[in-house]
Amino acid sequence: MKKAYYFLFFLIILTGIILCLNCSRKTSTSGLEYKEGMQGHYRVSPAELPSRAEFAGEKVPLKIFYVRESLDREMIVNMYWHTSTMLLLKRSNRWFPVIEPILEKNNIPGDFKYLALIESGLMQVVSPSGATGFWQFLKGTAKDYDLEVNDEVDERYHVIKSTEAACRYLKDSYEIFGNWTLVAASYNAGKSRIKEELLEQKVDNYYDLYLNEETSRYVFRIIAIKTIFTNPEKYGFFLNKDDLYEPVPMREIVVTGKVDDLREFSTQNGTTYKILKSLNPWLRKPYLTNKEQRPYTVFFPEKGYIPRVNIDKVSKRFFEPGSKKDPETAIH
Repeated sequence: MKKAYYFLFFLIILTGIILCLNCSRKTSTSGLEYKEGMQGHYRVSPAELPSRAEFAGEKVPLKIFYVRESLDREMIVNMYWHTSTMLLLKRSNRWFPVIEPILEKNNIPGDFKYLALIESGLMQVVSPSGATGFWQFLKGTAKDYDLEVNDEVDERYHVIKSTEAACRYLKDSYEIFGNWTLVAASYNAGKSRIKEELLEQKVDNYYDLYLNEETSRYVFRIIAIKTIFTNPEKYGFFLNKDDLYEPVPMREIVVTGKVDDLREFSTQNGTTYKILKSLNPWLRKPYLTNKEQRPYTVFFPEKGYIPRVNIDKVSKRFFEPGSKKDPETAIH
């Protein structure tokens, strides 16, 4: 009897060992198959550089080794920084139709839209040095180019007016350099710095200049983004029309006097304060004193594009006597 028990116990242990070995073998094989599958489908390839490239109609001398390698670096960075480049492609669909006609009207080459793209990512950002908006104007430079900058109104955030100011700046630079590539470089380093370096180094173009790393990369970043945007699928970016951020159809309301409360002003014109601020980030306060009685054009979405807020329903829910209120919270 004891022998039968011992035999049964031994059989159970042996079966367990065999099952464990089988499971281990299957897991190992599965892991190997997964690894082989990944190796079969995942590839990281160098950027395919264009055989020829231009910026603003000016040829890029790709036969020079450091020019080619500089462009190669920026192509690889933007090809494999997927999240950033994907968002740039999406945002450009909304804002390029605003920027392009202004550049054309001012006889500025269309490639400068990519300068705004690398400056700000087409976002209303502020740099550590205080440069602000799509075109990254410093406060002093903005005022030099007739942009209003104060506590209530900062037109560096105004896409149309800041683009107009950028065009005037670029024209002034072209009067100095007579070369659009140097104009782009001077937008980063400053006109005086580029003039000084050209004289001291005794060269006449951007590609022969020895500059700090940021300015040395600057024009190549623009050219790389332009190359990818010209043929995104070639560089691994596949977007349908529905994936892109659509332009917001807008209507204009001209304000010539004081606005005590822009939040109330928003609801009176069929939208929310959030949407008003989204379309008019140059309005920096929830009011507009407008002491000089200037005419300001305020943008609103076209009627029906965004549903009108039911202010009556909001009032009944939160403000009528007897309505349920959230408990007050003390913040220390």
